Order: sequence, then C-alpha cells, then structure tokens
Amino acid sequence: QVQLVESGGGLVQPGGSLRLSCVASLSIFSIYTLGWYRQAPGKQRELVATITRDGNTVYVDSVKGRFTISRDNAKKTAYLQMNSLKPEDTAVYYCKAQLQVTYWGQGTQVTVSS
Repeated sequence: QVQLVESGGGLVQPGGSLRLSCVASLSIFSIYTLGWYRQAPGKQRELVATITRDGNTVYVDSVKGRFTISRDNAKKTAYLQMNSLKPEDTAVYYCKAQLQVTYWGQGTQVTVSS
C-alpha cells in the first residue's frame, strides 16, 4: 500500500519559515511528478507547487519567490521550503504524487499567526 506522509507543519509568526517534508513509499519514486497543495478553511484545495521527474517546477503566483519545492529521490522525499510566511498561507498542506495513478498524503497543518 502506497503511503505519503507529510511532516514539518506547525505554528509560525508572520515572516517566519517552515520546511515541509513528504516521505513516500513508492517503489519508483523518481519518475513521479510531485506536488504540494493546500486547503484553507472554507476554501477549495489549491495547487502550491509541482516538480517533475526532470526537476521542472511550477508555482502558484502567490508563493513565487517565497516557497521552493525540491525532491531527494534517494530518500524518496519531497520538500517545500516556505519563507516569508503570511497569515494567508494558513492551511492544511497536502503532498501529491502522480503518474498514471494519483496518491495523496494525509496533510499537515500550517498556521501563520502572531
């Protein structure tokens, strides 16, 4: 059974940083496109960033220049480095792995508040 397990969320003050991690139990992790999504209360889940098997990245405009997605295929882990956090970044953050099939993690809460 495939599992994606996120970690690294928490409470941080505006302007602070967090690094999210997503460890995947995928047999061929390196060929999957990985993504981070988030869902704030009362809102739809939205794309934050993706990274392909070749390392190509895409970011939603609201996080460009602040967030960085990366991957370590040897560790079967995806990362989301989040800097200059804002209250509007508060959400549950989910990791996704996609090939012909899509897998989701259970989510990790990020709260940005003073």
